[in-house]
Amino acid sequence: MRKPLVALATAVLLLGASACADNGSTPSSSGSGAAGGGNLTIVRAQDSVSMDNTMVFSNASIWVFQQMFESLYEVTPDGKDVQPLLAEGYKLSDDKLTWTFTLKQGVKFSTGAPMTSEDVKFSLDKARATKGGWEFLDVAIKSVDAPNPSTVVIKTKYPWAPLLADLANFNNAVLPKDYGGKTSEEFYKAPVGTGPFVWDHWDKGTELQLKKNPTYWDAGKPSIDSVTWKVVPDDNSRNVQIQGGQAQINENPPFSSIEQLKGQPNVKVDLFPSTKTDYVMMNQNEKPFDDVHVRRAISYAIDREALVKTLLFGNGTPANSFLMPNVPFYDPATPGISYDMAKAKEELAQSSVPNGFTTTFLASSGDSTDQALAQVLQSSLKQLGIDMKIQNVDPSAAHDLQQSQKYQISHSYWTMDIADPDELVTFAVDPSAGSHSFYTSYDNPQVIADTKKAEQTFDTAGRQVLYSAIQKQAADDAFMGFLYYSPFSYAYSTKVSGFQVYPTGNYHLEDVTLGQ
Repeated sequence: MRKPLVALATAVLLLGASACADNGSTPSSSGSGAAGGGNLTIVRAQDSVSMDNTMVFSNASIWVFQQMFESLYEVTPDGKDVQPLLAEGYKLSDDKLTWTFTLKQGVKFSTGAPMTSEDVKFSLDKARATKGGWEFLDVAIKSVDAPNPSTVVIKTKYPWAPLLADLANFNNAVLPKDYGGKTSEEFYKAPVGTGPFVWDHWDKGTELQLKKNPTYWDAGKPSIDSVTWKVVPDDNSRNVQIQGGQAQINENPPFSSIEQLKGQPNVKVDLFPSTKTDYVMMNQNEKPFDDVHVRRAISYAIDREALVKTLLFGNGTPANSFLMPNVPFYDPATPGISYDMAKAKEELAQSSVPNGFTTTFLASSGDSTDQALAQVLQSSLKQLGIDMKIQNVDPSAAHDLQQSQKYQISHSYWTMDIADPDELVTFAVDPSAGSHSFYTSYDNPQVIADTKKAEQTFDTAGRQVLYSAIQKQAADDAFMGFLYYSPFSYAYSTKVSGFQVYPTGNYHLEDVTLGQ
């Protein structure tokens, strides 16, 4: 969520949607003369935060440790379903309370030790015992048992519709039992998994590198010898490094540079379909954002069509819900809040600050689109008598300030990590789910109750009714100002083949090949 950050996960970025140069439905095959081997360098705005897969919400971390850690199930390439990964399959009891999984044979950790059901039990027990992490996904699990080395039995406290999707999330990845004899702190400094890459080094703030797992269970993969993520906060500098050949992939070139990049020799640009929503977040711990009329006034004052046109260069669509069209149970009929300055003034007149107020927008320095958004919003809010200052800090610091809720108003995005809305809905609207309603402290008891009921409903029509109600109420409460849906933009060298970003934002580097 990656996100947000959702995916939920989640960082301070801004991209665009739909009008894709390539639809991203198939891996890139632009490279020629693929020879295998070599180091793949990816440049990005932010550094990773931690390799602890049970506690971290940062996409910059998630997309790295997913190269080392694998789960029983994984998201399908279209982002709408799951498929077995370390499991062969499962059986569900008639009362929908007991799930019996058979493990794939021949899987080993990168240390050479075989993966068994005891490792799965340890990993799931550890994941659901955390506090303030992703344990909210596992709240329904009553017990995990390992009756023999190739069988895992999960019993739930009540019927739990999203279980397979939850097991595909990275927090439930399979790690060695007892961390392979290490403490958790020692383990996450040099983590071990069953995945295609293994730990090499991390110079925090500069670069993080993984090496090829030579004994990976999926024979023949990966092709590349290593991958290095380099931290380059400035948008222009990342583009220059792609053009100059110092890096092969740029994680998020701004839309303002897309056409220029397309004209460069040996550079390719893809806009991959996503589950990404950008929004303005308002911290309800800070006055006057605890006032629903203030939040509605700001949401009505956002001209989403203009943002799509001017900031995304037409590569996006206005958002009507905090869920995205690519997510199951998204409701296109949810009215949301659209641009209406007259209604914005009416709402502010009903608020605790009818004559306006002064606030500060937390922005990321070096992020050209984030800077432009802040300036557009500043101009709109001025019409309401709201004086919005802009505080520029580096992207990693902005991310930290958002997560610690030391901000008043800011911008971020989130993505899905699994093929079920439960992850994002819980993360976004349940203040007990680790992120305090995505760092806003939004708290509506009816929305929370509907969320919990939807988790226990297997009937598709019944779940749709509940998720539609949640989306409508969340929009009425204006707990965020939803902005637009956008794709994942990537620029990369034409020497790169097989690179594909899933709608959930993750990518499988074991499928990537570097040409000459």
